[in-house]
Amino acid sequence: MTWLILKDALTHAVTMTSATEWLAFVTSIGYILLIILEKQSAWLFAIVSSLLYHSVFYESNLYLESILQLFYVTMGIIGWVTWKKAAQQNNNNLKRWSFKSHLLNGFICIGFALILGFIFKTYTNQFNPFTDGFTTAFSLSATYMVTRKILENWVYWILIDSVAIYLFISRDLYLTALLYFVYTVMAVIGLIQWKRQFKMQTP
Repeated sequence: MTWLILKDALTHAVTMTSATEWLAFVTSIGYILLIILEKQSAWLFAIVSSLLYHSVFYESNLYLESILQLFYVTMGIIGWVTWKKAAQQNNNNLKRWSFKSHLLNGFICIGFALILGFIFKTYTNQFNPFTDGFTTAFSLSATYMVTRKILENWVYWILIDSVAIYLFISRDLYLTALLYFVYTVMAVIGLIQWKRQFKMQTP
């Protein structure tokens, strides 16, 4: 019985998923794998997947997520340039933020999330605006951290992706919800890998 329920759920997820979402799924997985391996080409995958997800989220009335994807496109370009420049200057090491920096960052993100949630709840038909505001605000910060190779970015992504799973399931974006579950697992792997790499570069 359990297998039949799971099979029906998977079949429903596949039939409900557009070709655009499938392609976005594949390129997003490529992006995370390459980021974990610290490959500059990751940012090209980031740009493509973000453009695709911009369309997917807009059609699902997830406007904040849709706007966020345009930011990801910009950050993909910045990430490409930043990582390339760091490699040329032989300054490609991982970095860490202090507890004070994370605390300040957290307060700023929460404040921004509340502002976004209020605006989109008041003036649009945005679905679940405060949850989407949370994922948007913290994603902006975490993406910037990735471009700067801040080790703790993975901790942020674990939290963000966990919340995003609920958000996407509630909009019948099952493949995207699955993607964010994979993201969560890969974020754990990324954290372990980058911690190992950080210890190796630290005298």
